[in-house]
Amino acid sequence: MKVSERWLREWINPDINSEELVDQITMLGLEVESVEPVSGYFSNVVIGRIVGCQQHPTADKLRITKVDIGKKNLLNIVCGAKNCCLYLHVAVAIPGAILPGNVKIKSTIIRGELSEGMLCSFSELGINYNHHPNNVIIELPDAAPIGQDIHTYLQLNDKSININVTPNRADCLGLLGIARDVASYNHLPIQMPTIKMIPPEVIDTLPIQVDAIKACPQYLSRIIKNIDIHVKTPLWMQEKLRRCGIFIVDVITDIMNYVLLELGQPFHVFDLAHVEQRIVVRHAKDGETMKLLDGKELKLLPDTLVITDYSQVISIAGIFSGSAATISENTIDIILECAFFNPSAIIGYARHYGLHTYSSQRYERGVDPTLQPHAMERVTDLLISICGGQPGPVINITSLSTYPQLTNITLRRATLDRLIGHVISDEDVIKILKHLGCQVSYVSEGWQIIGPSWRFDLSIEEDLIEEIARIYGYEAIPIIKVNTEQLNSKNKCDNVLPMARVKTLLVDRDYQEAITYSFVDPKIQSLLHFQQKQLIVANPISQDMSAMRLSLWTGLIGALLYNQNRQQHRIRLFETGFCFIPDDAEDFGIRQDLMVGAVISGSRFNNHWDQPHQNLDFYDAKGDLEAILDLTCKVDDIDFKITKHSALHPGQSAEIYLNNESIGFIGVIHPELEKRLNLNNPTIVFELIWKKLTTYKLTMANKISRFPANRRDISLLVPDDVTAAAIIKECKKIIKNQLVNINIFDVYRGPGVQVGFKSVGVSLILQDITRTLKEKEISSIVTKCISILKQRFAASLRS
Repeated sequence: MKVSERWLREWINPDINSEELVDQITMLGLEVESVEPVSGYFSNVVIGRIVGCQQHPTADKLRITKVDIGKKNLLNIVCGAKNCCLYLHVAVAIPGAILPGNVKIKSTIIRGELSEGMLCSFSELGINYNHHPNNVIIELPDAAPIGQDIHTYLQLNDKSININVTPNRADCLGLLGIARDVASYNHLPIQMPTIKMIPPEVIDTLPIQVDAIKACPQYLSRIIKNIDIHVKTPLWMQEKLRRCGIFIVDVITDIMNYVLLELGQPFHVFDLAHVEQRIVVRHAKDGETMKLLDGKELKLLPDTLVITDYSQVISIAGIFSGSAATISENTIDIILECAFFNPSAIIGYARHYGLHTYSSQRYERGVDPTLQPHAMERVTDLLISICGGQPGPVINITSLSTYPQLTNITLRRATLDRLIGHVISDEDVIKILKHLGCQVSYVSEGWQIIGPSWRFDLSIEEDLIEEIARIYGYEAIPIIKVNTEQLNSKNKCDNVLPMARVKTLLVDRDYQEAITYSFVDPKIQSLLHFQQKQLIVANPISQDMSAMRLSLWTGLIGALLYNQNRQQHRIRLFETGFCFIPDDAEDFGIRQDLMVGAVISGSRFNNHWDQPHQNLDFYDAKGDLEAILDLTCKVDDIDFKITKHSALHPGQSAEIYLNNESIGFIGVIHPELEKRLNLNNPTIVFELIWKKLTTYKLTMANKISRFPANRRDISLLVPDDVTAAAIIKECKKIIKNQLVNINIFDVYRGPGVQVGFKSVGVSLILQDITRTLKEKEISSIVTKCISILKQRFAASLRS
């Protein structure tokens, strides 16, 4: 939201300069994105009055003017603007003036006629007006003082402050909310404009019927008759709107936008002549449509909150008006609408229909439910004073049963001190809360607080503590150094594996870290996790970001495709982040798991003249995965078991177990899925649940044996379904400390081996730390190992 600094200072004017004011706004939690001057730099531009205007003798599009700037002599100025005419008050750049772009004005001859200056348009002064073409000079009011510097008259010593208002601070989408915060910070009162009660001059009303009382707890309307819609919006109002980034439309719309910026309350206006019999607030019916201003028909969702008359929809409540009852240049009588719509009834519909407006932005976040009667009087006052007309009585339909109630929160002194880490005096706490609009009373533990109507974000004790710290000033809270001597090193978690260590390892293995959205395309996710329930977002950013991710694979494969489509042929990506799995056993039915995932595809090595091209395969990813598992020193407790996963190749995938508990998956993307996702190469993925890996075994240093090692190779016949990992694990369990290393050096299937069996060559490295092992001992160890393998796996020695 853009705010004019000068306009803000009309409401609250602390004795600080612009830079300090901007810093205060930022420290209050309202991020200032930019600060810009409201016009370009120029000098020597004054107000003049055209007292003579005649056609140029040799140029059809030029006029020769005589301009009075309050000096003894009139200026002779040649002008080509189409609106140049007699008695117009204009902005005159006199000889010696400098305009934006370092344009210097001097007396010159134009088509044989002397021109002693220039009549300026807004754009030539660096003032951006959407409704003023470049070939139209500025038309100032007749009361503009001749000879006064235009800077002074238009009060251009001003800045536009562009504030990024966070979603929880809807009250700051109006000057009133920002002024409240600045006033609280500086302990000053707000100077609000006087809002007068406008008595009715006519008795005309229109019946109001609110069927959707939960969606619309309060609806106000007022008829104003005989309004002059052709009146020009006053320049002072145009300037304030322009400096806040609002386009000039027509006098009615401009006045409503002005009050919108002042108070944060949206309005809609309808042409009374085109509203039939009554106004009804209800939800749309099946198949109902609304005609837009461009003539197109908009099909409405059945639960859309709409404003209708007797026969048709005239507006989507809180978002956009249709063409049926919109005002035009022929409008004489109008109906003002000012309402409180429940945010839940508005949110998401503007995005669905593609109709984002100033109104929808505010209604979606919530407006002050007590503001509507005051805003109605403010708009009425401005309309009558500028456009004339006779107002009717205000019709107020309020449903007390659905009207928002003020929040009641207990603030405990102990909690306040603990969370802030600094004791703020009772006097300061009460002063801050009252400045924020809270009602404060004492209770035994601290205070009982009733929040203001305009702060929807104050609902729990911590919200109040945040507000107190914000207004007290974070910079006013002293920095206290931690006494490290009081830290007990015995309580440190020495066996916790840092995530940073895993990231470093993957980067060292030539991976790059990716960061993807937690919101994913439900269609892609359903391909990877077939028939698994997804969490669908109620009001998504877009349709392809409407589901919460069940794993990191969806985002990583999306990132891989993005790189693949940009001629990247070797891709190794990893990511860490939360995934969101439906689980009835968890709070709110959602389990959030922190995961580590990776995807690889393409060449095994970078292109090199001495390296043949090789594609990555399952074992490349498995090696990287085992390197991560090796950091936990629990490799002996890890098992890779054949499993079925809808996204993975049935013969090149595995489920990973730690102490018989599943901790993740690894595998090649299924060939059918590879085609559907347009993957160019075999793609391998893996994923681990981080909390299962956070602790690791502390390694113990052992003496190096000075006695010789002995190698024994055995060739076993085992059934096809016996894995190498199972054989290695069993051998380690049998031989224990005297086994230095074990390796599978050969696997054979074919002639000489019975169908359904395979030959596995196992290498055993045996060594004792206290003595040289004798041949008899070695033979006994190998015999025992073979005997138990026979029992465990129906293994036999291959002859």
